[in-house]
Amino acid sequence: MPSYGRTDIAFEKGEGPYLYSSDGRKYLDFGAGIAVTALGHNHPHLVKALTDQANALWHTSNLYHIPQQQRLADRLVETSFADRVFFCNSGAEAVEASIKLIRKYHSTNGNPERYRLIAFEGSFHGRTLATIAAGANDAHRAGFGPAVDGFDHVAFGNMNEVRNIASEETAGVMIEPIQGEGGIRPADHQFLRDLRTFCDEVGLLLMFDEVQTGVGRTGRLWAHQWSGVTPDVISSAKGLGGGFPIGACLATAEASKGIIPGTHGSTFGGNPLAAACANAVLDVVLEDGFLERVIKMGELIEKELTNLVLQYPKVIKSVRGEGMMWGLKCEVPNSEIVAKALDYGLLTVPAGDNVVRFLPPLIADESHVREAVVIIEHCAQEFAT
Repeated sequence: MPSYGRTDIAFEKGEGPYLYSSDGRKYLDFGAGIAVTALGHNHPHLVKALTDQANALWHTSNLYHIPQQQRLADRLVETSFADRVFFCNSGAEAVEASIKLIRKYHSTNGNPERYRLIAFEGSFHGRTLATIAAGANDAHRAGFGPAVDGFDHVAFGNMNEVRNIASEETAGVMIEPIQGEGGIRPADHQFLRDLRTFCDEVGLLLMFDEVQTGVGRTGRLWAHQWSGVTPDVISSAKGLGGGFPIGACLATAEASKGIIPGTHGSTFGGNPLAAACANAVLDVVLEDGFLERVIKMGELIEKELTNLVLQYPKVIKSVRGEGMMWGLKCEVPNSEIVAKALDYGLLTVPAGDNVVRFLPPLIADESHVREAVVIIEHCAQEFAT
């Protein structure tokens, strides 16, 4: 089906932060499969974990114990706020599981009327019927009506609107710590803290959508950790499998108490192959010094891109982000910057608010950052003249 407006290029192999097209051209991949290939391409540890597991066992089902999945759950719990993990196959499924968990929590407590979630303008939570209703993009909803009921949208960062829209039917708040598709818009840390306080005051669950921001993307394992806020639920996917499809919903024991056998499930979720890949990703991301290096590279990206803003203000208006998740707010159409960068051998990703996303693999080093910045500078020079 013609669901995608694809660029006329195909890749046949990858190595580290580079991709090689079928015509032999080399590209620096600062899109990372839209923040998915966290360890770059053909990472030896991930390849070995995948092939070793593939030679042993691919799939059983969640009707049986899966040791690889249990290990993965134990590690996610150990390194987060969570007590429980549900595994699925994608970010949208992880968000769906989070939505169901929040509704079920209130129903279990004898308040089934509490089913609505407060979400935010500029948000993106997936492409299922419920997640496009939770997101705030009319183009994603067009033609798929009527919209799934249960979501109330307010301005991103506006605590007064949150308080005013909450009602006796409100079950929780869902927010991306940094809006990805919405244009790399970080939530103010105090705003996240205020949300936590408000949820505690009125008995709501707080859910962070960390599908794009999680697994080290911002220099912490989870982006919400920068604010010091402890959520009740988070959704994870993208970088979790390093390119192999896997998603997860993490929650406290209290928030997930309504999930008992028969309430939710997944045929493929957390199967031996997917869990082996995710464990391999955690092996690398949790190594001593890895996240500190992500922070260091993020500081370099911010510095270099900020210099470009100062040099080419008629092309690039501003830069924003955290760790290795950055956005260039453009004064010219972002699609043209993306296309021009591709001509020079750099892969980037467009986003809302006329932003070009920088989402390098977390293993990218200083030389790769400078290579990417030089290409963006060439693009800016062309547009400036």
